[in-house]
Amino acid sequence: MRVYVPMTLPGLADWSKNGVAEPVSAHAVTPGVREWYTEGDLEELEYAVLLDAARASLDLLEYDFDAPRRRVVVAVDVPDAAVGAPAYDAPSRSAVVVQVPLGADAIVSVHVDEESAVATVEAAVEALPAARLGDEDAAFALDEAEACDLLWYDASEVEGLIG
Repeated sequence: MRVYVPMTLPGLADWSKNGVAEPVSAHAVTPGVREWYTEGDLEELEYAVLLDAARASLDLLEYDFDAPRRRVVVAVDVPDAAVGAPAYDAPSRSAVVVQVPLGADAIVSVHVDEESAVATVEAAVEALPAARLGDEDAAFALDEAEACDLLWYDASEVEGLIG
């Protein structure tokens, strides 16, 4: 099963060096996602899930003050049996928990905002608290970040990203 792990650039550097211990919060095409999107092939569903993970990356950036303001999502393939439902009421129907450690060799691809999106992502991170309270202008800032394309990098390019 392909899962998408929200991350920051420093988190990616740590993952590349040390791996990630279980459990890992991630996003995947769950039965709830399939039910919600009544039409669409697997590729379209995975793209929607990737966007969920990118949104979760904003949450990580909110608490990592030193991280560059770029959303990061790491795609990994894990056995279906290693993926379970979160133990809490997840805010996203794509939320899952990966119950196996993930080494750097598990990385299939990395999706990262381009440099030109930094100001937009920064504005979205700053708007998160107000957006959670229902502020429409703040929600618009989140939508603006979501409209930014994530660049695709092969696993072999991780070292170049974390430099």
